[in-house]
Amino acid sequence: MNQQRHPFKKWLALVPLGFIVFLSGCELAVLDPAGPVAQSQKDLMIYSLYFMFGIIIVVFVAFGVMVFKYRDNKPNRKDEDYKPNLHGNTLIEVVWTVIPIIIVTALSIPTVTTLFELEKPPESSADKEPLVVYATSADWKWFFSYPEQGIETVNYLHIPTDRAIEFHLSSADSMASFWIPRLGGQKYGMAGMENILYLQADVPGTYNGRNANFNGEGFTAQTFEVQAQPQEQFDTWVQETQEQAPELTQDEYDSLLKPSLVEEMTFSSTHLQWVDHGTNAGRDYSIIRHRNAYDETLHIENVPGPGWISENE
Repeated sequence: MNQQRHPFKKWLALVPLGFIVFLSGCELAVLDPAGPVAQSQKDLMIYSLYFMFGIIIVVFVAFGVMVFKYRDNKPNRKDEDYKPNLHGNTLIEVVWTVIPIIIVTALSIPTVTTLFELEKPPESSADKEPLVVYATSADWKWFFSYPEQGIETVNYLHIPTDRAIEFHLSSADSMASFWIPRLGGQKYGMAGMENILYLQADVPGTYNGRNANFNGEGFTAQTFEVQAQPQEQFDTWVQETQEQAPELTQDEYDSLLKPSLVEEMTFSSTHLQWVDHGTNAGRDYSIIRHRNAYDETLHIENVPGPGWISENE
């Protein structure tokens, strides 16, 4: 009998080791915020974790006390020692009703407050107008359109630091999830509709972004880089792009919309002059022009993997 239990005990002993390896591995990018939006979300997560950890401790301590106090092999144990009086006990019923209400309220209030705050530009840059960027997903690439600057990039974008970025999220085909972990949480982009997401980078640097919603074979490679730089350097990049980058033609854009993997690209005009995929007309645009391409069997050769690794790993 002891020989049968031994393998189980061996594997059971590895469980704590597995948690240690997991917790001491890569530092999660969401826990290393580089802007006010990501910081607010991190604070909310930490608050929730501590709160729930406290609940776990209370439950486990109470459970341990009950098990020890009313154990079957307790010395001089008598059946009359355990006489629960729960039926019709008003005090007990009030306790197990009020405590869950307190827990849910304590978690809901900061969560709802934070969510409403994130639906508007961060307060730290309220004195500056947000930079508007249209982030459009297409299998398996990202288009970033700057309507005020009249430029467009593919699979990368530049943003100024200490200034809110107002992303207009949509998709030319399948649903995608726009996510820059160190700047804030993800939000979906869908064909025929538009979602607004406010992010801000306070620390200059390069940040990784990706599509966090599985959408087919090229999903792992649908990534992009974010170059956050001071306003002066951003303005210089905009000017150089306007002067040196080629214009985006409609034929080239239509070709780029087909399912494929492409390198970083830069243009001195945007696709918004023909179509906004956040509208029903924009949704129909890609369907009509590429119906045949989507009817074909799609296969991408040499898709890089895993496609994206956190810079903090």
